[in-house]
Amino acid sequence: MNAKHAAGRKAFEVAFNGVYKFINKDREKNLVKLMNLARKVAGKNFPDYFWDNADEILGNPEEKWTQMIYNALERLHPNVIKQHVLNMGYEAGLTGFKKVRENREKYGCNVPWVILMDPTSACNLKCTGCWAAEYGHQLQLTNEELDRIITEAKELGIHFFVLTGGEPMVRKKDILMLAEKHNDCAFHIFTNGTLIDEPFCKEVQRLGNLSFAVSVEGYEETNDDRRGPGVYQKVMNALELMKEYGLLYGVSICYTSKNYQVVTSDEFLQMLVDKGAILAWFFHYMPVGKDASTDLLLSPEQREYMVKRVRFVRSRKCPIKLFTLDFQNDAEFVGGCIAGGKNYLHINPNGDVEPCVFIHYSNVNIKEHSLLECLQQPLFMQYHDNMPFNDNQLRPCPMLENPEMIKKMVEASGAKSTDMQVPEPVDDLIAKTIPYAENWKPTADKLWNERQEEIKEIQRARDEKYGK
Repeated sequence: MNAKHAAGRKAFEVAFNGVYKFINKDREKNLVKLMNLARKVAGKNFPDYFWDNADEILGNPEEKWTQMIYNALERLHPNVIKQHVLNMGYEAGLTGFKKVRENREKYGCNVPWVILMDPTSACNLKCTGCWAAEYGHQLQLTNEELDRIITEAKELGIHFFVLTGGEPMVRKKDILMLAEKHNDCAFHIFTNGTLIDEPFCKEVQRLGNLSFAVSVEGYEETNDDRRGPGVYQKVMNALELMKEYGLLYGVSICYTSKNYQVVTSDEFLQMLVDKGAILAWFFHYMPVGKDASTDLLLSPEQREYMVKRVRFVRSRKCPIKLFTLDFQNDAEFVGGCIAGGKNYLHINPNGDVEPCVFIHYSNVNIKEHSLLECLQQPLFMQYHDNMPFNDNQLRPCPMLENPEMIKKMVEASGAKSTDMQVPEPVDDLIAKTIPYAENWKPTADKLWNERQEEIKEIQRARDEKYGK
């Protein structure tokens, strides 16, 4: 961290501390002060209406999102709040994002905002149908390799890292070491939750810069049928323990044709909120790997339900205080597919740098190349040159909804399969997704056209409100 940046961070920290110290004495007034501080630092990173909407929401104590912030201020440990404001807010969201955009121009390639990487392929569970299980259990990135990746990433402006696996908590001592060394970064851990214990929670509270997404896919019977007897109760215990220590966490849910209604029901989501979850990641089932079933893929009607349901739960109309994100169906809010380094990439435990956690092809390995060289690999440049893959952002993915594109890019780049069990030729992969893409297209096009009309109405109302 150079002296100028360090001074800027320190000034932001001092300003934040000054407001946060009195936050509970007048929440409405001091939250607006915090928003004004962020606006001053962010400059032109976000449009004016973003800040105007934020001011309007924070100025209403009865607003759902304001109530969620109040709840977080009450439940989260002060150090967890402070470190996430500094690392996710200042480092990653404000100054880091600006530097990332500058480096995209400088190097003529995609530079991500977040890096997802697998410290290990090992896992203490054997979940049915887990894509990570395809990697086996003997691979890992060393502490030196993880440290180098993070160091090189920070030079590019990247300060947000997501750790998956395998089960990353198999290496929780190493994760704590990395989080302490790189205390200007935020780390988000996707975990099965069974290895979270009290000593670990104490360390996370002390460090403050780690958050969690705990996998859960329904109630006890459904969850344990896939993950093993007793896992559901261990997960519930982990959520209660993290709540007790004031940690920041949510859940990760893979939805399929079998469970999509249960995992989005009012009762299930409210139970998660009661357990302290602040956010819920929803992931569309992907038929990755040689033996992956296509029976779990959603029908067009089922996916339409998910599009509307997740957005409703997230809306101000829904009383459930949970921030929901759908990795597949929310593409319009991030400009389409975010893979290939556009906003994120995946490094598997063998070191292969892949465009997406679900697309197992690559030209390079991080153990042999710098991070910048990996971003400039032929497959990633194919992503850079061909994005977006579809103007309809309810059909964003080059594998699931535009299978001809992943075939084109893999063949043009000469990328190799990185599946470490059985290499999967791209023609075999898309044979499973072509029928899905064809079936989804008519419904997706209908929904997208409806959405465009909705956006026009929102824009007209916004222009009228702000006098444009």
